[in-house]
Amino acid sequence: MVRAFFIGRAAAQALSEQVGNWIGETLAALGRWDAQQREALRQQVQQILERAALEEQRATQAAPAAKGQPTPDLQTTIDELRAEMARLRSELKRYRQQH
Repeated sequence: MVRAFFIGRAAAQALSEQVGNWIGETLAALGRWDAQQREALRQQVQQILERAALEEQRATQAAPAAKGQPTPDLQTTIDELRAEMARLRSELKRYRQQH
């Protein structure tokens, strides 16, 4: 009877250690996945910003060559940029909800 108690206790401790190891490994894997997703998102945002800067530079360089053409209304440009930012925010929110 006493021996059964110690066998049961040892089995419970071994099972507890295995469950603890499994939980630790699962959390570590989840942490790695989260870090990878954050890095992928950071890289994507960086690429978008670089592309936007390049397009802005091209537009700025092309502007002097387009003399005589009317410049776009500043308020229209601001409104278009705000609409683009809102669209990007909604896409980013949707991406975060999916991942």
